[in-house]
Order: sequence, then structure tokens, then C-alpha cells
Amino acid sequence: MTLPVSPHYARLFAELAHQRGFDGYLLNIETALRGGVEQTRALTLWIAILERELKRAVGQHAHVIWYDSVIVDGRLEWQDRLNSVNLPFFLPSTAFFSNYTWRSHYPNATAQYLLSLDQSLSHRPKELQDLFIGIDVWGRGSHGGGGFGLYKALSHIDPKSLGLSVALFGHAWTWESEQDKPGWSWMSWWEYERKLWLGPAKKGEVVPVPDWRPRADEPACEHGAFVPIAEHFPRHPPPNPADLPFFTSFSPGVGWSWFVRGVRMLHTDHGWTDLDKTTSIGDLVFPRPTLAWENGERGEAVPEATSELSMYNAWLGGSSLAVSFSVPGSDAEDAYFRCVWLPIQSLSITPGKSYRMSVTLRTAGSVDIDVGASVKALVPGLEVEFDVSHVAASLGQASLPEGWFEVVVDFKLPVRRELDVLSAAGLVIGFACEDPSEAVEFTVHVGALSVHANPPSPEHIVVEPKVVWADLVSDTPANSFSGVLTWGTGMSLGPVRTVPLTSPEDPRPCWIIDNAVPGFLYFNVFVQAHTAEGVGLLPEHATFVGTTGLDGRANRFYVDPVCLPSEVSGAKAVRFYVQGVTDRGRVLGWEDCAFVDVRKS
Repeated sequence: MTLPVSPHYARLFAELAHQRGFDGYLLNIETALRGGVEQTRALTLWIAILERELKRAVGQHAHVIWYDSVIVDGRLEWQDRLNSVNLPFFLPSTAFFSNYTWRSHYPNATAQYLLSLDQSLSHRPKELQDLFIGIDVWGRGSHGGGGFGLYKALSHIDPKSLGLSVALFGHAWTWESEQDKPGWSWMSWWEYERKLWLGPAKKGEVVPVPDWRPRADEPACEHGAFVPIAEHFPRHPPPNPADLPFFTSFSPGVGWSWFVRGVRMLHTDHGWTDLDKTTSIGDLVFPRPTLAWENGERGEAVPEATSELSMYNAWLGGSSLAVSFSVPGSDAEDAYFRCVWLPIQSLSITPGKSYRMSVTLRTAGSVDIDVGASVKALVPGLEVEFDVSHVAASLGQASLPEGWFEVVVDFKLPVRRELDVLSAAGLVIGFACEDPSEAVEFTVHVGALSVHANPPSPEHIVVEPKVVWADLVSDTPANSFSGVLTWGTGMSLGPVRTVPLTSPEDPRPCWIIDNAVPGFLYFNVFVQAHTAEGVGLLPEHATFVGTTGLDGRANRFYVDPVCLPSEVSGAKAVRFYVQGVTDRGRVLGWEDCAFVDVRKS
């Protein structure tokens, strides 16, 4: 008789993952299993059950990751690599995390060991990228000493050529190691974080690395100058915007203020942090932009450009991308107007499919600046260029506030090709100088960039999202205006078109609905006190209360009384507004939002 294995808790864990929206579990059992082989064998069966239940509840992308801890006889003995005494735990798992105190030859030994396995009978053969080799950013026993020396460990793992993956332990080091220093702020953190992951802002800047020596019985390692983390990995663009709309407001998930359509709604003294608001920061503009002359080479160097995240000037959320240009004087005859290409974000694009890209911008400088959006292939040898056409603004469309403006283009790659094409979305920036012999400087702020597939045809009706109702359940009668605010969303088909009724045999449908319905990124919540009877309320005058995401609930917001403005405390009734922001970066107009009136008990 051996230990029985129940699926009960595996099912509970799977349901919890499904309910809370995460993809799986890291199994870290850093305690000895006194039942020995009988217990460890039963554990491997339970791991298989957990993975099966997760894939049922969450999807085929669900993960169960085994951490290098106990071995097959139940003893707690970190191996720092994959080998025969921890292999049985890895086989039913999705991936493997090694401990981080490994010797320099262990990553290669781990790769060779996996390649030596007979996987012909495995239901899902393991791959090298399923092996995550640990590095401690604090340097606790890690090769290279951690911090700005962890590139030494990465060079042995070698994800680009060897194919292994990396597990970073303690990656909050960039904040926690510096947070008590005078003047430390989110901007200070970002500069530090950016240097570790992407490299220094200035080309040629020397990055100090920690003094570190290998163990006495370990061979010496020759490592060159600092290499940022990102350079050790191959470039992977985000999902094709035809499958998942791409949007970024260039947010690292922290900030000082909160902006809605360029207007600052909130400013804090200590800053805020919300991982739900993290977006791409533009993978082609850091650590430094890579400019090229548009429409061919010129007989002069391209301008110098620097990139940073501006937390004091944003379109949506807490930050924007600020690219500053420094242009030397030129004696060329055609230097009165020059044009550069600025790639911002890599994308995976399907040839022959039509996409729409929207970029929200503002500019500053002493020269006339003309900015357009474009897309270029990053694949060498592809002779065909993208067809890019400007989309004019709708008649009567109001200009954007605070000096922001929007550039919209449709684009398509007119080539027959089965595989997606790695491409760059970016800006074509033209600048005119009265005296081109003088040096000039200017800055372009990019507040938002979105890309999504166009409807299959002009006849398709685009479905627009809406907030259709809102309700507040008050905490207590004494705090009528605080409590849980909830709401529901729906869709609208827009104005009704004239339906031509022709022959019953007409094969053309009266209408076709585009099934690509935009989702919501988050919701902003506003409040407004009722005034005298008969006086109408205007949502434009409401006060910002907060935004969703911090508690992981999409259509729910807890109204904390300390977040309400002072004029609300003496009011007999208030109105809460819920404003949606779509996954294409569009802030819903007030006519597509919902409100609820709440009266004091």
C-alpha cells in the first residue's frame, strides 16, 4: 500500500488561477520530505495532476514550474542544475528553475544532460528553453556577483545561442538597494533600471561592475565590459496586432501624476505604482534611438537623439516617450528641410493584411516640425515596402487638448508570404530650418501608439464598446458615498444604415458585423456633487477619484472616503461617472459612459 494521491487541491489551485487571472504556479518545496521515495514519487504524480487541471481551467498556456530543491530521496539538496536526482520532478512539470549558486560549467552541463534524454515516450518533449537557470540579482552566491555584474552569469547561460532561459531572483534590487539614499525617486529608479536592462543612455559610457572573483576551486573566467540584460536575448516582438491589438502609453507601471487625454487629473508627492498599467516602453528606442535619413542617405551624419520617459507630460496614464534631437548645422544646399526615420516598436505583421496605426504626439522646439507615422520591415533582403496611407480626421472632430495631436495611417505589406514579417512602427520626422547652418534642438513626445487590424472590408460594421450601467453599494449609512462601485459594459453598432431590399436571391447580406470588438484596458472613476435643484450636471466638471486595476478587478472599484474631494462631504447627493479606456487607447466619450446618482441616507 502506497501513499494515495488526491486531485482535490490540484483542482482548487487550478480554479484559483482561473478566477484570479494568472497562468500557473512555481512549486518551491524547500523542506525535506521525510516519506522518502514513496512521498516524492507521489508528489510527481500530483504535479502531473496539477498541470492537467491547470490546462483544463486556464488553457494550454498554463504552467507548472518546478524549483530545484528536494531530490528523489526526499532530501533538501539544491543541485544548481538539472540532473538525474531532480529529473523526475521536471518531467511532469512545464518548466524547471535551477538554484543560483551554480559553477560556471553547470549551464552547459544542464543543456547537454537534457539533450541526452530519450524523449520518444514523453507526451510533451522538453526543450532547452524550458530550463530556467537561476541568477540572484543581489549576488548571493551567484556567478558575477549580481547587480551590474550579472552579465557574467548570463554569458554562461547564453540564451541567444545555447537556448536556455533565465530565472532572475530578487530583481527588485534596482529599487531596494538604493531606496534609502537621499533624493531617490521613481525617475532615479528608472535611470538605474534602464541602465541594468538596456544599457547606458550615453554611447561609450563606462558602467562600473562589482569586484568579484570565482570560487577557489573554479576556473578563472574572462569577461569583458558590462553588457545589459536585453542584449543576451533574441528579439521577440509582441503578438501580431491582428490577433491582439497593440497599445502602449509608454508606462513602466509607476509615476507621479495621472493624465487623461493630456490633462493632469492627479498629482502625488510620493508617486504611485500599479503593475496593471505597465506597457511597452518602445523596444527600438532604448537605450538610444537609432535614426536614419528618410528617403536615402545624406552626406552628413544623422542627428544625435536621446530617449527618456517623461513622468511630467503624458497623454494617458503616468508617462510618455520623450525623444530629444540635437541637429548640427549644415552647409548642404537641401538642408533647409531634412527628414529622419525614428523606429519605436517592433511588430509582427501579416503580409497582405490591412492594419491601422494611431500615434498621439506633441512637439517642442524652435523649428517647424512635421511628423508622420510609418512602418518598415526589419527583415533583410525584403525588397517590397509597406503601402502607408494617411487617414484624415473626421469632419467636425475637435482638436486635442494641451497641444497634443493624432496621426493615423493605414498600412499593408503588398507581398505574398506565409510567415509574419518582423517590422518596425515609428515616425518620419521632418524639420525645417530658416538658417540650416545653425544647430537646432527639438523634442517629440509620443503619448500613445496603437496598432490593430482593419475590418476585412469597408462593408463591415465596426462594433464600439460602451459602459451601460453603474451602481454603488454603500459601506454604511454614515458613509453613503463610499463603498463598492460596479458597472457593466456592452456594445453599440453605431448609426443604422439604409438597408436596400432587393431580390430574395441577392447573395449580399444586408450587413456584416466585424467581430473584432475592442476590449477595455481600464476605467477611470469621477465624482461630482449635486448642487441646487434643477441645475444640470456636466461630466466635464467632475473630479477624478481613481482608476481600476490595482486590486485585479476589471469592473469594480472601491470608493475610499479619503479619496473623495472636500466638496462631496457636505453634499446631499453625488454622481459617480465610469469612463472606459479601450485596448486601442481610445477614451470613451461621455455619451458612451455610465453614471450612478447616490443620495446621503
